[in-house]
Amino acid sequence: MNNPERILQALDRHLRQPTRIVLFGRAALALGYGAQGSAFGVTQDVDAILPAIEMARIEADRQFWDALEATNKELEPTGLYMTHLFADEQVVLTADWFQKIVPVQSNVAFRHLELFRPSGTDLILTKMMRNDPQDVQDILFLLAQEKITAAQLTRAFGDARVPSVPEIVHIFQGMQPIVLSMAVSHPA
Repeated sequence: MNNPERILQALDRHLRQPTRIVLFGRAALALGYGAQGSAFGVTQDVDAILPAIEMARIEADRQFWDALEATNKELEPTGLYMTHLFADEQVVLTADWFQKIVPVQSNVAFRHLELFRPSGTDLILTKMMRNDPQDVQDILFLLAQEKITAAQLTRAFGDARVPSVPEIVHIFQGMQPIVLSMAVSHPA
C-alpha cells in the first residue's frame, strides 16, 4: 500500500456516507496511472480539487470536514496528511474539466470514497502553475502515459481558466512553450 492509499484509507474509515474526491498532484499520478504511477506513491500528502458547482454541498457536509480533521489527527505521527483542498478556480484547468474527470481504480477497497482525477491534459495544466523541476518531470510522465499532442495542449492553453494571481499567470504563460516543446520531443 502506498502513502496516498494510506491517507485515503484513513479518510474512508472516518466518513459516514459516499463522498467523491477529485485527486490531483502526485496522489493522482500514484493512483490514477496503475503500476506506471507507483513511483509517486511516496508522496506525503493527498491534494484534491473541490468543484465550484458542488461547493455549497461540500461546505455544508459536516461529516466530510470532521472526517478530514480526524484523518489528519490520526496520521500526524506518520507525517502523512490531507490538507490541500483547492476550489477549482484556484487551479489552472480547462473550462469543462469536471465533465472529463476519470475514475481512479485503487488496490484498496473503500466503503465511502469515490475517487476521480482530472484528464491528463488538465493534470498537465495543474502542473504548470509553478515552474518547478518536479512538476516538469511529472508533465513528462503524463506525456509518456497519455496521447496528448501539442495541438491538444495549445487548445487547452487557450481554454484554460487561470487564477487571477499575477505570479501564476506569469508562470503559466512562461511554461507554455516549455510544455509544447516537451510534447513535440515526446510525441503521443
